[in-house]
Amino acid sequence: MTSSNQTVVHLSSKDRVLVIMAKAPRPGAVKTRLVSGLSPETVTDFYCCLLGDTVALARSLAGVEVAIMCPESDRSELARLAGDGVSVVSQTGEGLAAGLTSVFAHFAEDHQRRTIAFNSDTPHLPGSALEHAFEMLTIHDIVVGPTHDGGYYLVGAKASHPALFANDEMGTSSALDRLVSRARDLDLSLGFIEPFYDIDVADDLNRLAEELRLAPARAPRTARWLKEWELAAARSRAGMGRL
Repeated sequence: MTSSNQTVVHLSSKDRVLVIMAKAPRPGAVKTRLVSGLSPETVTDFYCCLLGDTVALARSLAGVEVAIMCPESDRSELARLAGDGVSVVSQTGEGLAAGLTSVFAHFAEDHQRRTIAFNSDTPHLPGSALEHAFEMLTIHDIVVGPTHDGGYYLVGAKASHPALFANDEMGTSSALDRLVSRARDLDLSLGFIEPFYDIDVADDLNRLAEELRLAPARAPRTARWLKEWELAAARSRAGMGRL
């Protein structure tokens, strides 16, 4: 029987689970810190590309169950976008901290499966980093992928630890420190994989465009979008110069 908050997709008994933390691509609801330089509709188109490439990245790993965790209101739309073979599960509660708690309660509690949750805006992450995270979970209770701004783009566990994220304010410069402190308070061993960056502000967008210009196959949908965006920006600058 399928639970009421999950799409009708058969869940395998695979030992490894990759869960993408996502929202439905709606103007004003995703990547809001980019809106200062781009319209909400443009940002939404960009997020669709990020999400599509992130799902493709997750599905490229062998022997891994792929899922999406999202707010209840986004489940149907994300199930349509994700396609067959990806389970879409509604989180319990509001916000990212509640979503992460839901990930491990749903996929790791009573299963002891290596479960990794990661951002929907890191399609350029090397698949080797995800493999490394799964390897770290064979010897640690928790694995974390730090970001350069004091947060983290990935967290994994083999069991549910609700206190790890309880009442947390995600997306701040102290998010990683709080996670590490709570893990230690719970006497959980921590492993770290290589730091990386997600796409939050204009500088991240420019960095990603530069990287994908050299290696578009890492995230082909996103690379195409960025190429068109750069061409449009160049045409706009040329037009302004003729005024």
